[in-house]
Amino acid sequence: MKHSYPRLFLVGCPRSGTTLLQSLLAAHSQIASFPESHFFRYLLRNRSSWRTKLRIPSPLSRKRFNQFLAETGHPELERYLPKTAVFTFQYVKGFIRVLDELTLQQGKTLWLEKTPGNLYYINYIEKRVAGAKFIHLVRNGADVVSSLYDVTHQYPNDWKGAWDLDRCIRQWVKDVRLTTQHLHKPNHILVQYEQLIENQPLILAQLCDFIGVEYEPAMLQDYQKVAEKLTLAFESWKVSVQQGIYNPSDQKFHQLFNEEQKQYILQELSEANLEFSNKLSKYSKEQGTGNREQKEKEL
Repeated sequence: MKHSYPRLFLVGCPRSGTTLLQSLLAAHSQIASFPESHFFRYLLRNRSSWRTKLRIPSPLSRKRFNQFLAETGHPELERYLPKTAVFTFQYVKGFIRVLDELTLQQGKTLWLEKTPGNLYYINYIEKRVAGAKFIHLVRNGADVVSSLYDVTHQYPNDWKGAWDLDRCIRQWVKDVRLTTQHLHKPNHILVQYEQLIENQPLILAQLCDFIGVEYEPAMLQDYQKVAEKLTLAFESWKVSVQQGIYNPSDQKFHQLFNEEQKQYILQELSEANLEFSNKLSKYSKEQGTGNREQKEKEL
């Protein structure tokens, strides 16, 4: 695969619409994508201090690597991670080669990896993956809290238990603050879920420009079929992506919670909302300045 193409990572808080955006982008004729890999989480988490110091991966890394290959239907690509591999950089190299190979097999030129939790490993990925670009998706905090609360209570076994309100709130606050730490970098772009829903062609065109490909209107027609291939059998909570684009707005927020709970959620989110608003304003101004400078150069 030509390395002049970027390697794309879509990140954000869970339940922010990342599966929808992944499906839309993967409907592009040049962009391949896959089920969530959780590769970097298994590679880097829960390592003892000596493993971290020696750059040795978590003991579960190889098992997860092989599981991902099985989920994509290509266990034969295990050859890209030699039995002799003992260091984290060898695992990363093998993983990237697998994604490159899967992309070639699909007849496409670049890939999009969508594991929302890669947000926590951006600094590591930037050091280890050539041409990495990051798409951050942020959704209204109250809507995300509602969705997290709902899905973890409906599918507690798949989410390691039902989350209480405070955990849902903490997750969104932490993830949005992490996103804002990277927005000054030229290889990062922010997408607001609400804007995507309101004007899909415009947002997708902006993303295609960031990626370096031409926008294709067919992306909006084919994404539902693509979503079926990106969702694993047990991920029942993602099935709504296959049913079309719609904006439920704050319906779930009002359906799930009583007035006291709603007030509590909004109060707990208020500080982070203000921080994000200020960072977003600065980001928007910088983007506007950057676009003007680019146009002046082109002229």
